[in-house]
Amino acid sequence: MLTTLTDKKTAAILAKDGFEQCELVETRDALTEAGVDVHIISLEPGTIIGWNGSKWGIEVDVDKVVSKVSADDYDALILPGGLFNPDALLQDRDAVDFVKAFFVDAKLKPVVAINQGTWMLLEADVLRNRLVASFPTVLNRLRNAGAKVVDRDLVVDQGLYTSRTSHNLAALNQQVIQQLTKPRVH
Repeated sequence: MLTTLTDKKTAAILAKDGFEQCELVETRDALTEAGVDVHIISLEPGTIIGWNGSKWGIEVDVDKVVSKVSADDYDALILPGGLFNPDALLQDRDAVDFVKAFFVDAKLKPVVAINQGTWMLLEADVLRNRLVASFPTVLNRLRNAGAKVVDRDLVVDQGLYTSRTSHNLAALNQQVIQQLTKPRVH
């Protein structure tokens, strides 16, 4: 059952070439269908290209450049994984700072890291004492950063949603939509 929003929310999907295609596209589409205004944020204007299985996938239009946006403008942040995407993003100071800014008020703003998307959380140094699900190749780095790695496909911890694979995107997307529909307490 699809939950729809009672007031307009805006989500940022931070990505670069080589994003895992299903993680960006399915999440963007689910959020949009639920009434969320979704912006694709990247390092440069234009388009970015996905990674689909073992080959390059579709191109997606970039809505905004990370150096020109603020976490204050968004109600949620999505970090898709992919073979090349996180590596390119974590080398950009504006991208890392953008991610870090979501953790000032993380209990109210969902942050979603799918698969290798957790690399950005590592670089932003926001995982100390947080429960996370882990992609196997990042497991030890997450523990070394102070994260508490849980052996589950999907983990939610105070607004942080982590998923070790893209196999449960429907459940993950629905949980984020439900979080966005909760009334905010100021």
